[in-house]
Amino acid sequence: MPAELVEALKRNEASAFERLLAQHGAMLYRVALRLMGQREEAEDVLQEALLKVHQNIQAFDGRAALTTWLYRIVVNTALMRLRAQTRAPEELFDTAGPLFTEDGDYAQEVAEWAMPPEQLLLRQEALGMLQQGIERLPDLYRAVYVLAEIESLPYRDIAAILDLPVGTVKTRLHRARLFLRAVLADYFAAGKGPSA
Repeated sequence: MPAELVEALKRNEASAFERLLAQHGAMLYRVALRLMGQREEAEDVLQEALLKVHQNIQAFDGRAALTTWLYRIVVNTALMRLRAQTRAPEELFDTAGPLFTEDGDYAQEVAEWAMPPEQLLLRQEALGMLQQGIERLPDLYRAVYVLAEIESLPYRDIAAILDLPVGTVKTRLHRARLFLRAVLADYFAAGKGPSA
């Protein structure tokens, strides 16, 4: 089925782009929204990405899955747009999360939550805090987190989409999780969470 769609897109058939949007549009928009944080920005990213798909479909050689190729275009388009905006330098991210000793142990323990995270995150306010934390992640960490935790993609697919080694994907995902855990731990430790 994907091969037929790709061939129809390459022939520039009128219904092919509609089928592409019907099959993949929601997924691509969801990723753009998670990366950009605002609907208008996500819509712009999606529109720009779809234009790139149309312009570059002839170069698609089928070595990667169509969905991987589409993800890559959307993520790269979003990251390029985010880089153009003024954001905190990524070097500062290492100082924002937990600190480690030379042996790789925590220099300062992250506080444990009183309840399992699944129960706490059911609360709307906690979900809002998580979303704010995701938005504070540097772009490349946010892209890895969104693709792994929200889109549930395997590491090798994320690595292909972002053109990174699998080890780098795992490291960035781990750091993003630690950062988000610290954000939520601070929130709940301040007595603002459901257990307060």
